Amino acid sequence: MTFHKYQGTGNDFIMIDGRQEIPSWSQTDIEQFCHRRFGIGADGLIILAPAEGFDFRMIYYNSDGRESTMCGNGGRCIAQFAHDLGMGNSFRFIAIDGPHLAEVEAKRVRLQMIDVPTIEARGTDWFTDTGSPHHVVLHPNPDELNIVTAARAIRNSEPYKKAGVNVNFMTGEGQNWEMRTYERGVEDETYSCGTGVTAAALVAHYSGKAPLSPIHMRTKGGKLSLSFEHSPEKGYFNIWLEGPAEKVFEGFAK
Repeated sequence: MTFHKYQGTGNDFIMIDGRQEIPSWSQTDIEQFCHRRFGIGADGLIILAPAEGFDFRMIYYNSDGRESTMCGNGGRCIAQFAHDLGMGNSFRFIAIDGPHLAEVEAKRVRLQMIDVPTIEARGTDWFTDTGSPHHVVLHPNPDELNIVTAARAIRNSEPYKKAGVNVNFMTGEGQNWEMRTYERGVEDETYSCGTGVTAAALVAHYSGKAPLSPIHMRTKGGKLSLSFEHSPEKGYFNIWLEGPAEKVFEGFAK
């Protein structure tokens, strides 16, 4: 198979052009492709597939080989991939959580995320779903954490144990924040998580610690920005995630 490797703020993906044929790989196959020692290596695998009424369909698999919920950085990377395939500069595509718009300019991609009507308090922490479920912790210094230990305790607790949850630790003030994310399905820290940045930025605003849009979030792999609108009736809407996305290399694997 011909594959293309893309990354968005260090969140890396194997991209497959499935416009002519959608591969029928097993979970084990995809897990092997994503393995960083015995495969190509990636946080996930994404297939660009045809979709009636849309420019394309995004099919996303975590590195454990299971099809998963929305991946924000993956959505930005597939838009850059479509651009590099000569499909245009702006797209309307369908993903597992519904339709998305994307705009590509000079290796920067703006991705419209789904509306987020509610954010729930979970003790002193927060939970919201931005296309994928996220638990958000305000922490004075995320860099000092053993994030795998701290996040797994939350990820495997009730009510998350069965389906899992992504866990984010963030700190900051005003419009400038930084964060770290542990992703379910990868079961480790990733360099960046687009739906996690979306969740963390909205929690920063909802909690009153970030009064203005846009919010700039520094991850381990780089900086992303989130703009949004909010009303008491609708919650959060017109949400746009923006940052770099680029092709790293391409190759052929048997």
